[in-house]
Amino acid sequence: MNMPGELVTGAAVRELIGWVVHLIEAGGALIIFVGAVWAFARFAMTGLRRRSLIGEFNEIRLGLGRFLVLGLEFQLAGDVLRTAVAPSFTEIGQLAAIAAIRTILNFFLTREIAQERAEIEGDQKEPLPQASAPVGV
Repeated sequence: MNMPGELVTGAAVRELIGWVVHLIEAGGALIIFVGAVWAFARFAMTGLRRRSLIGEFNEIRLGLGRFLVLGLEFQLAGDVLRTAVAPSFTEIGQLAAIAAIRTILNFFLTREIAQERAEIEGDQKEPLPQASAPVGV
């Protein structure tokens, strides 16, 4: 029931935000799914082309980690938006716990990505040992 001068009801706003939250969370899930498919395909193709996956493996992990971090950010955004219309302290507490877990997971994923990137860059900067030519030739 709209009061005079009220354009939108609280229930309509909650329903709209509910739909937006579902879209954001679906986007996050889709990003994670695409990242997993991409990483698996790249891993399989690399395995078929070469026997050694050591160098490529870290790059694949970094790529997958980026997808996971981005997907988790979308999931966290949905949680934050949901708290804007949460009617009870129980729901707010549950969402806070979920948000905390996702934030911690995001932190560790981001840290691991940075460490892997530093290792890869360090490996690329190290000069390759050169064979010395025999003296007097």
